[in-house]
Amino acid sequence: MAVPHAPPSVAAFQPRQLDELIAMWRASFEAGVGIVDPHSVAEQRQYFLSTVLPHHEVRVALAGDQIVGFVAASAESVAQLHVRVGWHRQGIGTLLLDSAKQRSCGSLWLYTFARNQGARAFYVRSGFVIEAEGFEPTWQLADIKYRWPA
Repeated sequence: MAVPHAPPSVAAFQPRQLDELIAMWRASFEAGVGIVDPHSVAEQRQYFLSTVLPHHEVRVALAGDQIVGFVAASAESVAQLHVRVGWHRQGIGTLLLDSAKQRSCGSLWLYTFARNQGARAFYVRSGFVIEAEGFEPTWQLADIKYRWPA
């Protein structure tokens, strides 16, 4: 008989989790967008510490001690939401997004790359609607701005 696993828990990011979070983020991004991140791990780490962390509440989804996802959100927007490769479609993204919605000012906006079909479908299922389509110059990729509630 299989032992049921406890659902992942959501907790505030802890500095000791930085290396694991960066590795999981890179793998999730590359799998979802289908490109290799040209930035070094050190550059991504610095971006997280200097840009993401100071301006967003960062929460992690944990299965035991392993990070299986994270969200970085403010009261108005979701800057990052990633789920560990191999852990999709288990409710982790929904758990993280619900956490951001609960802490929001009542609405949220976010961007995702147009080629990330999994993320696009997830956000639509989660009640987001397309607000605008554009182009992200750093990555040279089409992107889509979503807003919740619809």
